[in-house]
Amino acid sequence: MSLEQEDRRFPLAIVGMGCRFPGGALDAESFWRLLAEGRSGLREVPPDRWNLDRYFHPDRSIAQTMISKWGGFVDGLDQFDAAFWGISPREAMRMDPQQRWLLEVAWEAIEDSGASPRALRGSGTGVFVGIAGHDFAGLQIPNMEAVDAYTNSGSTLSIASNRISYLFDLQGPSLSVDTACSSALMWGRSAASAP
Repeated sequence: MSLEQEDRRFPLAIVGMGCRFPGGALDAESFWRLLAEGRSGLREVPPDRWNLDRYFHPDRSIAQTMISKWGGFVDGLDQFDAAFWGISPREAMRMDPQQRWLLEVAWEAIEDSGASPRALRGSGTGVFVGIAGHDFAGLQIPNMEAVDAYTNSGSTLSIASNRISYLFDLQGPSLSVDTACSSALMWGRSAASAP
């Protein structure tokens, strides 16, 4: 069966959206404004992310340095209403920000669609997440004294989709896809192949 035939068998429609993008684009409307105005979401590394003076050097031949002072940074990295999700503060501390944002944008996308998250409970709704970065795990593991029961579930990429399925009580397929830079592109192919 060709991809074209598969597309006819499995139609896809975007009926709701939630997002977190650099440049202050934290919902569909602000993302559209960023695009329509031709603004860039790139900015100089904020001081609360890392010490730019320690890592920046304009000479690319210098080992363990970076040659750019710029990047795409999403604000609110440390903001998460764990109590809303029934997650303890201790567990929330171990959750990769990607997992926190995925929960929030899943909720926002469902609301944006006009559906109620409560109405989806127990349904065969599937969750497909394209995810690749595991920087948060790399920050935690060297500090062995802080490793606890939540370290693995908080930083494992496979848990990203499963956490959404579990907390929304969705009974369909739950799949996290890691194909590096193409992860977000592959989820649609996975969703179309699901039973």
